Amino acid sequence: MNPYLDIVLRSIAVYFFMVIALRIFGKKELSQLNTADIILILLISNSVQNAMVGNNTTLLGGVTAAFALFLINLIFKKTMLNSAFIKNLVQDKPEILIHNGKIDFKALVKLGITSDELEEAMREHGVEYYKDVKLAMFEIDGNISIISGNDTLKQTHHKRKIHKTLGNINN
Repeated sequence: MNPYLDIVLRSIAVYFFMVIALRIFGKKELSQLNTADIILILLISNSVQNAMVGNNTTLLGGVTAAFALFLINLIFKKTMLNSAFIKNLVQDKPEILIHNGKIDFKALVKLGITSDELEEAMREHGVEYYKDVKLAMFEIDGNISIISGNDTLKQTHHKRKIHKTLGNINN
């Protein structure tokens, strides 16, 4: 077999292994990375490198593996956009954690979310009490969205701020 075709096939196999593994281990693992998560990602990338390129340590071998990963990722995302079945197979649905001030404890246990994590998300959104939460959702990206039912509470929308020294890069 052509060694570069072998790299492409190995890379595709590793890609789908990682998609399945992340689906099994859940979206909560990706929402906020801690030190152990970063170490895990680094070790996984190191461990699957040989599975993708084998003994080929050339620049062309690495570029071939990277190209195959980018291409399969593009194809897979387009397939998910066009196929509800594939999308449902790979992605979880958003989950309601709090509705009109009532906590869904079964959902918290199922998702492995502690009360401390839920309270932290509420504080980040400027909400102090559970009873003030109109809706709290565990989103498909692993983040918790909070909508307060109190008109006096300000909804927060966090945007990344650009440092003033970086504001005029093109000038």
